[in-house]
Amino acid sequence: MKVYTSAALTLGAALLFPLSSYAASCCGGGSGASLVLPKFKDLSVGIDIAHEKYDGFWDKDGLWHQDPEGSDLNQTRLSLGIAKRLHDNWQISLSTPFVWNHNQYANNTFNTSGIGDSSITVWYEAFDDITCTWVLDEWEDYKPAMYFGATLTVPTGISPYDDVQNNFDITGRGFYRLDLKTSFEKTVYPWNATVALNYGKYLERSVNREYGAYVAPYKKTLGDRFSASTSLGYTYFIGNGETITITGAYAYMVEDKATIDGLTDETSGINKKSFSGTAAWGNEDNSVVTKLSYAYTPHYHNWGKNFPTTSSLSLGLNYVYD
Repeated sequence: MKVYTSAALTLGAALLFPLSSYAASCCGGGSGASLVLPKFKDLSVGIDIAHEKYDGFWDKDGLWHQDPEGSDLNQTRLSLGIAKRLHDNWQISLSTPFVWNHNQYANNTFNTSGIGDSSITVWYEAFDDITCTWVLDEWEDYKPAMYFGATLTVPTGISPYDDVQNNFDITGRGFYRLDLKTSFEKTVYPWNATVALNYGKYLERSVNREYGAYVAPYKKTLGDRFSASTSLGYTYFIGNGETITITGAYAYMVEDKATIDGLTDETSGINKKSFSGTAAWGNEDNSVVTKLSYAYTPHYHNWGKNFPTTSSLSLGLNYVYD
């Protein structure tokens, strides 16, 4: 049985967002949103387990709808990442998730699993010294840590254009995407703040199969994507140099309508607004950071479009080598 319901729109909301638990600031243990090496560190590895629950969806007009009674839609992800310093101000990171879909919908149960879409990110650090400070006495104290980078998303996951039966089987989007990214971070202890911007462009691909059925070949391109996030955090020093950082964040994402053989697909185009909170523990030198994050999307009209409303809980562990 094939399922093409609105409730299954883009099942796998995290496929559209960075992995949230791989964070590190320029001075370690900060509130960033991707696997970033602290300044002067050489190598970092991270593991993250996340559970995401789907509860309703926005239609193409931005109206929110509850899923049919008896629905229980969930996704669990185990994500692995590694970051390596290439030069004084350059670093590269790789990340890959493994995805489990556990779903009950319309009196049917669907349980599938597979690798999700992977990503490769290169960052340039536009600063030479750690920018974290306790006071703002001189002009140099006001300078933020500025990162500029690019990410290539590789469609290693299972997409609607593979041999699948319905939306509940997918673990990826099926397209390469190149993103240009920038992040500005400033820590004036005990406070820290970040602003991140991202612009992505999908590469066109040929399609000759949809949900396992072969179709007349056509070319498809997903719409350009823009996302922005901002966060504010506070660090508690709890003795022996250990820290606990509490961070709140807001994120916005919009993706333009797709094109099929050059014609606009009027049923496509997505956007979403969400909130998240993170509690992070770091040891005395921030070589080990553990993070617990909760993300939530409000169940209101006009807070999204063509997208599910979700809540997710994730636990991440990051280890940094000198």
